[in-house]
Amino acid sequence: MPDPYQRARDGDPDATRAVVAALRPRLTRMASYYARRTGEDADDLLQEAWFGLLEALPLMDPRIGSPRQYLLSRARWRLLDAVRRERLRRCLPLEARASGSADGGELEDAVGQAAVGEFMGVLEAKQRAVLTHLLGGLTWREAGERMGCTSANVAYHMRRIRLQYARWSGEAR
Repeated sequence: MPDPYQRARDGDPDATRAVVAALRPRLTRMASYYARRTGEDADDLLQEAWFGLLEALPLMDPRIGSPRQYLLSRARWRLLDAVRRERLRRCLPLEARASGSADGGELEDAVGQAAVGEFMGVLEAKQRAVLTHLLGGLTWREAGERMGCTSANVAYHMRRIRLQYARWSGEAR
């Protein structure tokens, strides 16, 4: 008889409930730990962890490594991605953004958009796609998934983009 992880992957609701029950304490502790470390809400982080785990369940190959560790790592990645997204959203409060546009911020935004457009024209197509995804708020992993590559490939393209930006802006030595 196959183990509960394989049956859960194949869609057995009883096996899925068994896997969820077995991993619940570990996910709860993980969410609590990261909530204390980051200041995020533990319930929100737990929800993200569950989403990552349940999203990874049908993709899991129980013959490779430990299914339990695979699911826990996917849950942790999803949780940490949520922490990064929230941290990015908090960078500029809405009040500062609203007050900035009232005193000439619209002109600064227009100049900034023009500079970004000019710089994007210098980049290769793959680099433009990476930069567009990252400026849109995606993490390197999420951008890589959308582009069909790994986060290591995104890191490579980011190094190339930084070098290109240094040349373009005159900061290169």
